[in-house]
Amino acid sequence: MPSRAESRRSPADASAVGREQTRQRVVEAAIGLLTHGGRDAVTTRAVADAAGLQPPAIYRLFGDKEGLLDAVAEHGFAMFLAAKQVDPDPRDPVEDLRAGWDVAVEFGLTNPALYTLMYSEPTRSTSAAFRAGMEILMGRIRRLAAGGWLSVDEALAAQIIHATARGAVLTWLSLPEHLRNPALLTTLRESMVTAVTNRQPAVQDAGPAGAARALRAVLPEETALSHAERHLLTEWLDRIAAGG
Repeated sequence: MPSRAESRRSPADASAVGREQTRQRVVEAAIGLLTHGGRDAVTTRAVADAAGLQPPAIYRLFGDKEGLLDAVAEHGFAMFLAAKQVDPDPRDPVEDLRAGWDVAVEFGLTNPALYTLMYSEPTRSTSAAFRAGMEILMGRIRRLAAGGWLSVDEALAAQIIHATARGAVLTWLSLPEHLRNPALLTTLRESMVTAVTNRQPAVQDAGPAGAARALRAVLPEETALSHAERHLLTEWLDRIAAGG
């Protein structure tokens, strides 16, 4: 017997729910084929068969095969986002950075085919889940900056962290198994940490540049300044940080 909520659901609502459930089933079928057979195994006919549908249904739901692959990649980014553990106030921001990098790399090594699809084309990095993941990374970077640990610009730090994790996974996956040395991952991670942080707080060891980065990180929380004043101060801090 249908529940009270289900009985109140309009035909349009029920149709939308059914469509979303079918869409999810297709995406999961595509991920299964991708995981066990690689990208070439993800054909519209094979996915339709695995999902218990006719091939035209794939086109109605996703437009074409590329639309389906985009949906699979989006699902992958959502899985990755769910795997991230966020500590809003870590005891050691540098160790928190290491842990976050390790989680990203572990996800790639655990889901090689899916990860390769997710990062094979730059346009796939525009998904909502990808942007949410980058916001988590930027939060880690801002905490580093606020504590005086960041040695480079925040945007550059994000690029370095993302590039080293992505490069570590794709390089590892490209190597024959007998050449996969765990020291590669450790070395890349520590190179990333060295590139974006100071071993001692920047406000102590990096002079005005480190102090500027730390102040800039907490500036959005400042309420004593007007919008125009914060904008001007941000410009000054950017110049001081770059000069360092």
